[in-house]
Amino acid sequence: MIFNEDSRVKIPSILHLIQLGYEYLSLKNNVWDENTNIFTSIFNGQLQKINPNVSKNDIQKIYDEVSLSLENEDLGRAFYNKLIDQSGVKLIDFKNFDNNSFHVVTELPYQKDDETFRPDIILLINGIPLVFIEVKKPNNRDGILAEHRRMKMRFRNKKFHKFINLTQLMVFSNNMKYSEDDRQMLEGAFYSTTNYFKPNFNYFREEKNIDLAKILKPVSEDKENFVLKDTNLLSIKNSKEFISNKNPNTPTNSISTSLFQRERLKFILQYAFAYVEEEKGLEKHIMRYPQLFATKAIENTLENGVKKGIIWHTQGSGKTALAYFNVKHLTDYYQKKHIIPKFYFIVDRLDLLTQAAKEFNARGLIVHKVNSKAEFTRDIKSTKVIYNNSGKAEITVVNIQKFKDDPDVIKNNDYNLSIQRVFFLDEVHRSYNPKGSFLANLELADKRSVKIGLTGTPLLGKDYNSKTLFGDYIHKYYYNLSIKDGYTLRLIREEIETNYKLTLQKALEEIKILQGNAEKKKVYAHHKFVEPMLGYIVKDMEQARISMNDNSIGGMVVCDSSDQAKMMFEIFQNKYTPKTKILLNQAAEEPESYGDKKKEESNVISGQVILHDIGTKQDRKDWVSSFKAGNIDLLFVYNMLLTGFDAKRLKKLYIGRKIKSHNLLQTLTRVNRTYKNHKYGYVVDFADIQKEFDKTNQDYFNELQSELGDEIQHYSNLFKSSEEITADIERIKDVLFKFNTENATVFGEQISEINERTEIRELAKALNNAKELYNLIRLSGNFELLEKLDFRKLTVLGRLTNERLALINTKLALENNVETDNILNTALEDVIFAFTKVKEEEMVLADELKTILQKTRELLGGNFDPRDPIFVSLREELERLFKKKNLSEVTKEEMEANIKALNDIYDKAKKLERENQLLKAKYDYDAKYARIHKRLMEKDPLTDSERKLFEALKGLKTAVDKEILQNSKILENESYVEKMVMRLVVNQFKNKQHIDINTADVKRINRIIVKEYINEYNGSVA
Repeated sequence: MIFNEDSRVKIPSILHLIQLGYEYLSLKNNVWDENTNIFTSIFNGQLQKINPNVSKNDIQKIYDEVSLSLENEDLGRAFYNKLIDQSGVKLIDFKNFDNNSFHVVTELPYQKDDETFRPDIILLINGIPLVFIEVKKPNNRDGILAEHRRMKMRFRNKKFHKFINLTQLMVFSNNMKYSEDDRQMLEGAFYSTTNYFKPNFNYFREEKNIDLAKILKPVSEDKENFVLKDTNLLSIKNSKEFISNKNPNTPTNSISTSLFQRERLKFILQYAFAYVEEEKGLEKHIMRYPQLFATKAIENTLENGVKKGIIWHTQGSGKTALAYFNVKHLTDYYQKKHIIPKFYFIVDRLDLLTQAAKEFNARGLIVHKVNSKAEFTRDIKSTKVIYNNSGKAEITVVNIQKFKDDPDVIKNNDYNLSIQRVFFLDEVHRSYNPKGSFLANLELADKRSVKIGLTGTPLLGKDYNSKTLFGDYIHKYYYNLSIKDGYTLRLIREEIETNYKLTLQKALEEIKILQGNAEKKKVYAHHKFVEPMLGYIVKDMEQARISMNDNSIGGMVVCDSSDQAKMMFEIFQNKYTPKTKILLNQAAEEPESYGDKKKEESNVISGQVILHDIGTKQDRKDWVSSFKAGNIDLLFVYNMLLTGFDAKRLKKLYIGRKIKSHNLLQTLTRVNRTYKNHKYGYVVDFADIQKEFDKTNQDYFNELQSELGDEIQHYSNLFKSSEEITADIERIKDVLFKFNTENATVFGEQISEINERTEIRELAKALNNAKELYNLIRLSGNFELLEKLDFRKLTVLGRLTNERLALINTKLALENNVETDNILNTALEDVIFAFTKVKEEEMVLADELKTILQKTRELLGGNFDPRDPIFVSLREELERLFKKKNLSEVTKEEMEANIKALNDIYDKAKKLERENQLLKAKYDYDAKYARIHKRLMEKDPLTDSERKLFEALKGLKTAVDKEILQNSKILENESYVEKMVMRLVVNQFKNKQHIDINTADVKRINRIIVKEYINEYNGSVA
């Protein structure tokens, strides 16, 4: 049997939410404020209930304040603060969460002016729509990609900002299990919070064994029937697919259980959101699932009377953010016990203090900095909890670098039992030597303090280890899951090319002749060695930008010594930084070609050395910020920035010296942060770190094995394995084997002969990431293949292949009129302009064309009646616009004509949509009967009175639905349905409405109605 998203996902999910304690609300019998989508009668009643001393007038004032707060361009920050505030009038009762009302509705219209979207499922708390769920049927790839695009466009549309400000949590699901190799989040159930640009979806992997028998209440037959009847889907009631998808363990139902069971939702609403002032503007973040479970694990640890432990979360998984979330959570945790908490974040370097302070400030915490032992002593002896006068949450960031081994003991015997100190100790795999004095001082300073160690690579040695010092692991989150969840990247290690090794060898010999047996440090800092090394780095960095098609990526060189770093920076300034004079000369020359301009944009022209003796503290801070913002191409470092430095755009790390043990793992993971669509971070190995890495990794594995036992499976090699790389290379060789990859023209002619989408997709898959291919080949040592495949040319071949694939997809959609959904769900605006040559001065016009095309396509795509003659003619007009054109060239005049034509189609489509929705509303939003009504009015109308036809069909709908409700299995027997409906048609049309119909009319009506019901049962549209 065919099945759709209603029977497979939406209705089963609604029923599951009812089991979780949400009451189903029909939109037919309820009213809401369309300006906010808040159900005001529920809102007013609940506010009176949870705030019994508030008058009706006050409630109206509060509602007006809420509505006004949603107008802000603040991502809903003002509204969220009102939502969680428990000090005055409460919008939600968090103390007694069951005191609130919980409702679920479906397809509530989010409307502003002429634009609307309808989420599949919406959850209301006290009448406020705080959550929505979008569902798609499994394996609907185009639908999922289209939904991703729609979400992105909605978020950027200022008309919807009020609803975005209101919404706290979103789930997107196609009811499939997570796929191991799905990088685009096309399979599974994902959660996110709102954003004005693009939602960042997260995996959710439940860690607790939830007793479903305890939290799920059975749904009565009457309730299920009510939902099915209200959604006009009684026909699916006894279908096997619908029954099986009511299973509580389907992906959609599982994530609903994880996020929307009451205790979990209460926790998420109160503690799981952070407003973050990023360099590009305000963002709203939600806890990643490991942060959520770690926070709950800390609470459980404290509840069991244990006051120390380790959070082992891999690098790049957000440990500073975790500390922030716990400041929020533990503040409430201790205040319920009438204890005031005081929070500390301990680091061991000034740059880490600066970075941590910046991260906490960005999230709205007031930061008090401590950078000396005297300050720390004063702070420990003080009973003052916060230093700011605003009363806002505060954290004290302590840099222990200068006093970690100071033998003088900090003594504090004046304990204030109403204050609880909580220490978060960053990177506890280093600097906390038990033979030193800092830990002893910390212990003596406050024996009652809570100490939580944070690390990505805990020390597991025999002399001392992190666990001995800080207690058991509170929570663990390893590399493997972090990579699967898309929070960190795998790494590719690149050996330097043989010819370059020979160049360096020659340089070393020349230096030896000049300087005799000078120490290695001086040799490696000599300009004869540094200059060719820098030349290789700059060329490699530029090649990386071209092949990755991303000029925003940056690089960092870890130098052999500070002298080498200084020499490298000096040569870089002299050789690669543009001179003003040259720039002035260039300005007078002829305009560059597009290709030359693209190449120039990839040039590496700015660099900066970061050393403790270069510049002031503020200078170094500014340089780091400038690199993160994309204004510096290369950084030259020695010891600084190897740990704790997070710059997402850093994708190339050049290792020029041996780094040992945990420091090596820390350094390598500087390039494992996710950025745009990059799949890997790249480590260029000048120092042959492979042996050291293998040794470190093996030692680590041995320790992990004894420490973790079976959990070892969750922690594997950071680098992509040679076996995986070899397999990739073999596949690429096989795919490219029959094509001419040396001549782009011949290659283009060859692929132009391919009309099979599957074949061209396979080729595109192999060519799409030219840089990855280049690195894999270099790494494998198949250098002979590089001579046959110019990797620069691979980028061109990939583009040609993608154009061919786009053209095939477009042609299929445009030429096959049967596949209406495909043309309207295919992002024509992206496909067409992916290979359309548009002059720079015409880009504004092209953007206008893309926008109106997208609006028109999506408006038509949402039409529930594809057989409507007006719809058919509009769709054909849209097809003709692009079917008759050569898509590779579009002139200005053609664009202007297309914009005019599209605006005309859009206006007609909007009128049709308005009329469709009015008619659908007459039939309680049952699209079946709206279509039946239209079919019976289009050709040989049965009556001059449309009102009479409506009365007959409305009565017929009630009668048929009653029969199905009594026995929905009748839809399995089409001949029985035909006989039943025929009897009911005669009764309604002839006997009750007195419409003069003959036998042929009865058969026609019967045929249309039965087809609609059978199609609905089978999950297809008439």
